[in-house]
Amino acid sequence: MSNQSDSYVVKASAHVRAAPKRVYAIIADYHNGHPRILPKQFTSLAVEQGGIGGGTVIRFTMRIFGRRFAFRAMVTEPAPGRVLVEKNVGDNPSTTTFTVDPGSAPEEAIVVIATELPRKPGVLGAVEQFLTTRTLHSIYARELRLLEAVARQPPLS
Repeated sequence: MSNQSDSYVVKASAHVRAAPKRVYAIIADYHNGHPRILPKQFTSLAVEQGGIGGGTVIRFTMRIFGRRFAFRAMVTEPAPGRVLVEKNVGDNPSTTTFTVDPGSAPEEAIVVIATELPRKPGVLGAVEQFLTTRTLHSIYARELRLLEAVARQPPLS
């Protein structure tokens, strides 16, 4: 998805009161960290390959609008320690990018979750985009709150 007219982006961001390195490590850890920040709409997260950062392959289910959607994603790290990308393959093409930047204090990170989705044509496509944007933004806001809560806890040993 590269042409802005055939896709749209849903984005949420937050200042997380924790060191950027710690925040990124939680997001990139699909065995222990990432599952702890997922809102209830995400279920059945399973690691098929890897599990930490780039090279990881995951499967998960998402429940939205009373329907379940299955996803399989390949994880890359275009900027290790700062940018992690989940690219879904299969019937639900989308790309979710997690960006972690330093905040104004050492123990602050600015985190952005952004998902690029295909734009469907017509009125139904516009309605779907509106509903998806509102729903995902709310889910991502919750995910960011969970991320801060986990990041402020002592690390798992």
